[in-house]
Amino acid sequence: MAEKQSRPINLALQGGGAHGAFTWGVLDRLLEEPTLEFTAVSGTSAGAMNAVVMAEGLLEGGNEQARLQLEQFWLGIADAADRMNPFRNWPLYKMMEPVIFEASMAASRMFSPYDVSATDNNPLRAALLELIDFEKVRRQRRIKLFINTTHVATGGLRCWREHELTVEMVLASACLPSLFQTPMIHGEGYWDGGYVANPAIEPMTRATDTDDVLIVQLNPIVRTELPKKAADILDRLSEISFNASLITELRFIAERNRLINAGELSPERHRKTHMHMIHGDKALDELPPASKLLADRHFLLSLRDKGREAASEWIERHLSKVGERSSFNYNRLVNQLTQESDEQPDPRVLREDG
Repeated sequence: MAEKQSRPINLALQGGGAHGAFTWGVLDRLLEEPTLEFTAVSGTSAGAMNAVVMAEGLLEGGNEQARLQLEQFWLGIADAADRMNPFRNWPLYKMMEPVIFEASMAASRMFSPYDVSATDNNPLRAALLELIDFEKVRRQRRIKLFINTTHVATGGLRCWREHELTVEMVLASACLPSLFQTPMIHGEGYWDGGYVANPAIEPMTRATDTDDVLIVQLNPIVRTELPKKAADILDRLSEISFNASLITELRFIAERNRLINAGELSPERHRKTHMHMIHGDKALDELPPASKLLADRHFLLSLRDKGREAASEWIERHLSKVGERSSFNYNRLVNQLTQESDEQPDPRVLREDG
């Protein structure tokens, strides 16, 4: 029997708080696909955590161990949230969650994490250290990692690689400064990478020989309804900010591919990039802003299941295109979003074949 064709692919994992459990489901399903070979992963915020947990699992015991460690990580977060707030599963508390969320967001604009506590008590630290042997991750050469952070002093991107990775770098990638104290690395402060790269794609494509990139998209690029509630307005501002760098990178990739096709760039010195995307679509778009901080076990498991469904659909429709061509129409999307087309931005373009 002939061996199945290996399909190398790079992963680009967006951040999105608890919505990262959708990415957990996507990865869980992709890891079941024997032909996919993960060359590199670029992750921001929750995407960075998924990237590191998956990578360490691959080192420990291959795809099945990676699936197990992702499950342990996300369910561990749910268990930790229950311990921190024993009232969160009470029906009355659940009814009040949107109000509590808005109140906490208002408080975060008045008080910093340094006002609330003299020490950094980020619960994600223990969850990561319990599962991840960072020394082993630093020594390995099997999978390249790109953990994206924002350098507070300059506002620039700092992309941490696998050979230097520490828990502080992963925490920095997910540090919303209104909620957590700033991680200090080599005497410098770093915040959530989503402000400048959600996630970074070009550093990953330059460092590998893999032509295909699969984006797991958590933040809606296009919304058709005008936000009017305060929480919805702030959430949309966050989505726009956290998608801006991705749109810029897609535009750069589209232009480079165009120049290669036109013969204006040498294919011997420049490589075309095949772009693919799995997106949350309505599974995430219709969720309230407060859900990004909702570490409820049933909620996380439901997002995992939706992620698995989305990945299964992508595998069925587009797996055969890996190594051959792009599988979503990012050229049209970029044109719509950069006013290079008379078309109005349409979320359905994300479902179009490339």
